[in-house]
Amino acid sequence: MKNWLLAARPKTLAASVTPVLVGTALAFRDLATMHWQPFVFALLGAVFIQIGTNYVNDALDFRKGADTHTRLGPLRVTAAGLLSAEAVLRGAYVCFFLAALCGIPLILRGGWPIAAIGIASIAAAYAYTGGPYPLAYHGLGEVFVMIFFGLVAVCGSFYLQRLTLDPTAWIGGFAVGSLAVVILAINNLRDIDNDRASNKRTLAARFGAVFAHAEIVTFALTPFLCVAAVAYLRGSGNLAIPMLALIPALALLLRVARSRGTELNRCLALAGVLEWIFGILYVAGAALG
Repeated sequence: MKNWLLAARPKTLAASVTPVLVGTALAFRDLATMHWQPFVFALLGAVFIQIGTNYVNDALDFRKGADTHTRLGPLRVTAAGLLSAEAVLRGAYVCFFLAALCGIPLILRGGWPIAAIGIASIAAAYAYTGGPYPLAYHGLGEVFVMIFFGLVAVCGSFYLQRLTLDPTAWIGGFAVGSLAVVILAINNLRDIDNDRASNKRTLAARFGAVFAHAEIVTFALTPFLCVAAVAYLRGSGNLAIPMLALIPALALLLRVARSRGTELNRCLALAGVLEWIFGILYVAGAALG
């Protein structure tokens, strides 16, 4: 169980939980009652999809030679021989199956748009590292993260509550997706040399460390422009509460600027904490009305 938990990368799960929190919080403010069942199943489904994605990534990065003894990141169970690639892939398929089961009550609530989101999310989760054109190996990781851990997850969670969308859901989705991109960009910055050696063409590997640092700064600060826009459009000062997360965001950027190699593992954990803080503050702002 310890090995499976390690492969799930619990420190990164903010990327799946936070968009559900933010989407639900944005919808909740204008609801008479909270729809708890869609919230719970959306949360579980999102977590299962992310864990499945992490399992596929663990197994297939090892098979493709991207995870070797020179890797600077946290231990990968397949590369370390703790679990076989075949076992980890089976674990991923179980997670995707559980996510699909969670989708059944969501489809009953939201109809075909939710079915389309679920199918696309599971397919993209595998295609991130697997398939004939793995997204992560062709510089499309950030696009995947922005779409599925930002726009789709936030807007889907919002839609499940209100059965409609408004511009603030899309803006909130871009904000959360930006924070998920920060996590990925820090990971790619740390692995830049190893990825180049294994022909994993992330944006950092293609364009270099200076580009990666600029990417991290841009996407770490963009969410706060989105927060201001949502608060203005909704006419609510309480929805500006997530601006408080700007303090840990600036602290993270300072830490990233001073870190190299394995030191970036700590930054990766801090980026996950930043996304947790952002989501919790959004819930607080919505709860205050």
